[in-house]
Amino acid sequence: MSEAILECRNLKKYFDTPRGKLHAVDDVSFSIETGKTLGVVGESGCGKSTLGRTILRLLPATSGQVLFEGRNILECDKKESVELRRKMQIVFQDPYASLDPRKTVFQTIAEPLQFHKMYATADGVEARTYELMRTVGLTERYASMYPHEMDGGRRQRIGIARALSLNPKFVVCDEPVSALDVSIQAQVLNLLMDLQEQMGLTYMFITHNLSVVKHISDEIAVMYLGQMIERASSRDLFANPAHPYTKALLAAIPMPVLGQKNLESEALSGELTSPVDPKPGCRFAPRCPYATKECAEAPYQLREIAPNHWCACPMAGKL
Repeated sequence: MSEAILECRNLKKYFDTPRGKLHAVDDVSFSIETGKTLGVVGESGCGKSTLGRTILRLLPATSGQVLFEGRNILECDKKESVELRRKMQIVFQDPYASLDPRKTVFQTIAEPLQFHKMYATADGVEARTYELMRTVGLTERYASMYPHEMDGGRRQRIGIARALSLNPKFVVCDEPVSALDVSIQAQVLNLLMDLQEQMGLTYMFITHNLSVVKHISDEIAVMYLGQMIERASSRDLFANPAHPYTKALLAAIPMPVLGQKNLESEALSGELTSPVDPKPGCRFAPRCPYATKECAEAPYQLREIAPNHWCACPMAGKL
């Protein structure tokens, strides 16, 4: 087993609202091994994107620790943060909104190289920029084009090239294929996997698409209203889901095989728990068909129910 390149310990990110504290990320702990991919899934608003941005310090954490290569990066000063940015990057969800419409493809990819003074000469920057374009499947004829002149797949390739320009070790992929057509999704996913193998990258892959996350992830974590409620290897999570919410997510995946039925699941009902100053206990309990009094009162606790399979449900193993 390889060492963990990233470890989160009791990470929290709360937002102030007129009604109280919104618990976007609440007491999340996990680790990612070097060269592996952790998929993070859940409904919109569950906190998965906020988790990724808090890890990268794009958002300030409320409390907790983020250990990157053994060091708590939440304590880094401004100069150390600039150095850290070379090692930790992000590919954003919307490939158009994340690109400067006033910059050409060449300027967009070259900008990080120039800011971090990676090369002493303009020729070095130019050579590296064209190398990155070829790496992500963009020919040199696109160098002088602007984002609005390109389709979504090529725009996302620009975002990937920019993220890889500084030779990072860890990349947060924040729903990088959700805005793309299905055929283009497959191309971008295969590109990310090829780059991971070539460059030894470690990914945190955020998505709401379970079919996508199964394809690319070594391990999958399921989030619900700011909390990580289940985590296991990709194979184990799909074969033996333990949390009722995970089971409901898997049952919602359309089956492309004619005559094959989805997993059996009861329709979810009930009201969503408010993420603003939530009460102790399972936040999924109001929607869970198996909820008991213990679920509403027991404190949140992610426990190991099988080797390397963690679940926060008090009923795990009893259903």
